Amino acid sequence: MIGILGGMGTQAGLDFCSKLAKLYRGKLDQQYPMFILYNKSNTPKRPENLKKYYNVLNELIKGCKLLSKNKCKFIVMPCNTAHYWHQDIQKKIKIPLLSMPKEVFNYTKKTCKKNTKIGILCTEATLKTKVYHQYFDKKYDFISPTKNLQTSSVNKSIKYVKMGKVKEAEKALRPAVNQLIKKKCKKIILGCTELPIALFAYKSFKKAKDSKLFIDPNLLLAQVCMRKYKNN
Repeated sequence: MIGILGGMGTQAGLDFCSKLAKLYRGKLDQQYPMFILYNKSNTPKRPENLKKYYNVLNELIKGCKLLSKNKCKFIVMPCNTAHYWHQDIQKKIKIPLLSMPKEVFNYTKKTCKKNTKIGILCTEATLKTKVYHQYFDKKYDFISPTKNLQTSSVNKSIKYVKMGKVKEAEKALRPAVNQLIKKKCKKIILGCTELPIALFAYKSFKKAKDSKLFIDPNLLLAQVCMRKYKNN
């Protein structure tokens, strides 16, 4: 059984579940993975509670323990910023908590040479806590948008997705994407779970899955989950 600690936000958790299902599209019902989604939407806001570390940590631990009690073999969190608390959560639970940033890094190592330019689009909180930088800085030329584009493009796009305005979100994100492309980034990590929705909502799943430029951590984590699920 796969344990999914969601609610950060709700759309991100549902997007992850959808991707698990789409990876098995066309199979018999009985061949789809068994999973439990705990939509823990009462988890405190991550960006606003970076300094109140234990406010978030204690709630995430509660969520993981509930999933563990319900016979889940491992847990995933479809939220990039939440991985700031990953190590301390893992210390308090007995089953594995997969790391989304680590899995993205492992994938990138297989596809990109050392010192390759890798772009990151994410929340300001993910940048501030270096959730991805801790893995990528030593091996790659890791590039994020300018502060102005972070505010006017990335932040705005994320906000639009949360409001359900996906077309506006895609349009808002384009300037930040274009800047990273101009800087010759070989890959661009969509390091906020709202951003793949902005980019791929009106495209086919196959096109999103086969993208050579963008890395969707939610999709990648779903693929890792399926391999681990089959081996359990």
